[in-house]
Amino acid sequence: MILEMAMESLFAVVDIFFVSKIGSEAIATVGLTESVLTLIYSLAIGLSAAATAMVSRRIGEGNRDAAARAGAQVILIAVILSVLIAVPGYFYAEDILTFMASDESVSSVGYKFTRLLLTCNLPILLLWMLNGILRGAGDAATAMRALWIANIVNIVLCPVFIFGFGPIPAFGVLGSGIATTIGRSSGVIYQLWNLFEVGKIVKLRWAMLRPQLNIISTLLRIASGSTGQYLIASASWIFMIYILGQISKEVVAGYTVAIRIIIFTILPCWGMANAAATLVGQNLGAGQPDRAEKSAWRAGFFNMIFMLVISALYLIFAPFLIGIFTTEPVSLHAGILALRILGGGYIFFGWGMIISQAINGAGDTGTPTMLNFIFFWLIETPLAWLLALYLNWGQLGVYWSVIIAESLMAVAAIWVFKRGRWKLVKV
Repeated sequence: MILEMAMESLFAVVDIFFVSKIGSEAIATVGLTESVLTLIYSLAIGLSAAATAMVSRRIGEGNRDAAARAGAQVILIAVILSVLIAVPGYFYAEDILTFMASDESVSSVGYKFTRLLLTCNLPILLLWMLNGILRGAGDAATAMRALWIANIVNIVLCPVFIFGFGPIPAFGVLGSGIATTIGRSSGVIYQLWNLFEVGKIVKLRWAMLRPQLNIISTLLRIASGSTGQYLIASASWIFMIYILGQISKEVVAGYTVAIRIIIFTILPCWGMANAAATLVGQNLGAGQPDRAEKSAWRAGFFNMIFMLVISALYLIFAPFLIGIFTTEPVSLHAGILALRILGGGYIFFGWGMIISQAINGAGDTGTPTMLNFIFFWLIETPLAWLLALYLNWGQLGVYWSVIIAESLMAVAAIWVFKRGRWKLVKV
């Protein structure tokens, strides 16, 4: 899981590395678009978790046909969601970008990139959700290979479509979207081939794609908790980048670079958090709640140490790291500030992400959802507006509001976890 999340994070770094060679408008376009795409990622991650849970349960029961039927309904849900997102995404992409950025040059340069990714969102959904099926079937190796294929294709095609090569014209920032879409689609084709043709553990058939409402409703019910948590967090991130967009495109560009670097380190940590959730669930199922608690604390400690090391590296090497992607003075300064300040909160975030996922793993998805709402929307969002725009702290107001909210949420999650009510949840 940790390696898989690390591979997923490569998309973030590769795209921004090549796009940064174009200019601050291009970087800002990617950052603003990515903030909207997090809503799609939230749906994909939540449904991927539901797919893993349902397929693994059917496999455990020895019913591979039922596992395959559940997997097929996951694909059907992805297609339906894709259409619901693609239609408004195609028609309102430019309006979305204009609303998010105060500088009109960003929307005029990048709206085609935003339109492409919103319209062609199916590969994003499927890459996550099909890997959820494969993990549920116990075939993590194929899931990893799919991400390798997607990333390699993306790495090769990004400079080709951005800068042009031979008969292929230079598409600029749009080229990044084309390369990413082709890369993800390549991974999806490999996944589908394994599920429909190879079928080592679970073999799907096209006839299984007929709607089965009982399976669909079960998948949506399972996904609702984790999806809600991600949606709450993602929506707050959109508001953060909206505030930065009112300051300048250069600040958005610097923040985007910093966030891409941070994502590269956080996603593997989410792999550890998901592993902790699995350990908690398994130990509770085995009737060993004390062992479940110890496994969560141990994972939290190791995660904190890892993120503390990363924080130190950010503090020391922030100018070098941001300088790899941009040399524009305002963007460089904004990125350095973001990396150092946000990285400073890693020690709390390292604990908080593990403990929240451990509570999820116990079957209590309601408590982390409530914590996300309180600290992201009742504290972080209004505090960012107050500090950044009302008190004129600018970008510093956004960065400090994130640190304050994340730290308080980590403390609250630890307090809830120590109370131990999660041990009594029945699943």
